[in-house]
Amino acid sequence: MSDPLERLAQHAHESHVVVAGGGISGLVAALECAKVGMRVTVLEASDAFGGVVRSAEVGGLTLDVGAESFATRGGIVRALLAELGLDDQVVRPNPAGAWVAGVPGIGAAPLPKGGVLGIPDNPWAPDVRRVIGWAGVWRAYLDRVRPPLTIGHQHSLGTLVRSRMGARVLDRLVAPVTSGVYSARPEDIDVDLAAPGLNAALTRTGSLSGAVAELRAARATAAPVDAPASDVPVIDGPAPRTPAPGGAVEGILGGMSRLVDALVARLTDLGVEVRTGAPVRGLTRTDDGWEVATDGEPLRADAVIVALPEGAARELLAPVVAGLDRAEPVSPVVEVVTLVVDAPALDSAPRGTGVLTVPGSHVAKALTHSTAKWDWVRDATDPGIHVVRVSFGAQGEEPATAPLDDEAAGALALSEAAALLGVALPPSALVASHRVRYVQSQPGAAIGRAAQAAAARGAVRTVPGLGATGAWLSGTGLAQVIPDARDEADRVRSATLWRRR
Repeated sequence: MSDPLERLAQHAHESHVVVAGGGISGLVAALECAKVGMRVTVLEASDAFGGVVRSAEVGGLTLDVGAESFATRGGIVRALLAELGLDDQVVRPNPAGAWVAGVPGIGAAPLPKGGVLGIPDNPWAPDVRRVIGWAGVWRAYLDRVRPPLTIGHQHSLGTLVRSRMGARVLDRLVAPVTSGVYSARPEDIDVDLAAPGLNAALTRTGSLSGAVAELRAARATAAPVDAPASDVPVIDGPAPRTPAPGGAVEGILGGMSRLVDALVARLTDLGVEVRTGAPVRGLTRTDDGWEVATDGEPLRADAVIVALPEGAARELLAPVVAGLDRAEPVSPVVEVVTLVVDAPALDSAPRGTGVLTVPGSHVAKALTHSTAKWDWVRDATDPGIHVVRVSFGAQGEEPATAPLDDEAAGALALSEAAALLGVALPPSALVASHRVRYVQSQPGAAIGRAAQAAAARGAVRTVPGLGATGAWLSGTGLAQVIPDARDEADRVRSATLWRRR
């Protein structure tokens, strides 16, 4: 065989890659390897593929109970959907805004329109003044007249906002957004990662509100960029108007789990072996590759790609990767309770597409009125029937539903939904409920997180024939997970084929 392409094809066919983990990152990595003819096996420990992208039947409706949308940044997810024949199934959410609840003195109000991560570009705007009050407005105005002595050098979003615009902007506008988007406190969020360019704009304009106005102006003339973690279940979908610059999201008609189904179908067509209920128990280096321990016969592999959540990934990798700690940073634990309710009072969507909460004001941190947000959900329901998702838990905060059984968790979610939406929802209104628990990867925008991920990735890449991908390394959100999985798969497959030449 003299033709280089024929030799490459033969080498690919003779190579076996095992992917540990069947979430989106694992499925995409498997697809990239299968495209060049490599033999691929995907092992998923649970009974379903998709990870945080999952659906369930609730009250006779098939609904997203995990991630419900994707960020449009760069067209990355759209391109994958087109490759899988789903590009004509993409839908946009209702553009009506979210509300913020738990505001002292007023209870709830629409989330202000002009801002970045909740930071207003004009504290005098009526919708901002309604939330922070006159005292908050005058304190925020000091941002415009303060000497710019330390501008451009603050890493903590919370510290920056408090020092420039005061506690009311921080507590009532910024904290609800970071809690809903990142499940994290503003103090723990790195400004340069959460809002790239904000510090530089602050230096140029001399004020934080001026910097926000500059970023928003640039956004208006540029392609949309990602809203951090916008397709992670913990944001729970209010799609606040003030995430990082851009923030456009889309969904799939019938739910995001259709992406998972399409990926699995394409892998099957390419001859990939996909298994559920198949945990990977350990990895052992051999003279010519890897032995992958499972509950059945061990598998021999030329390469392994680990696409597991951080805790499981570190546990599996640490014995074979020098310098990689088994311990993981404390990650947010989130529970999402999906409710189907008989509530005609919600027909008018009294509080937009969802509600974020001022931390400490409610036991729930966010709510999505799915019937108001997505036309396909509304069209699937009977008149007066609504779908509401309530999210509990954040960084350092155990979900209030954690000690409850499913029935009690549904009752608590119903009570919180009534409070957040400002309507009566008696127990008789509950048609059905569904509860799911997630351990979310720490946000990539957390202070120090990028360095931790880079160190872990660097350690893994010193081991031949081994790769790792997933939200704990790439950052959360499909617009970050998908390209990272592709890049890591390309690195591993190239190195594997090169060794066989």
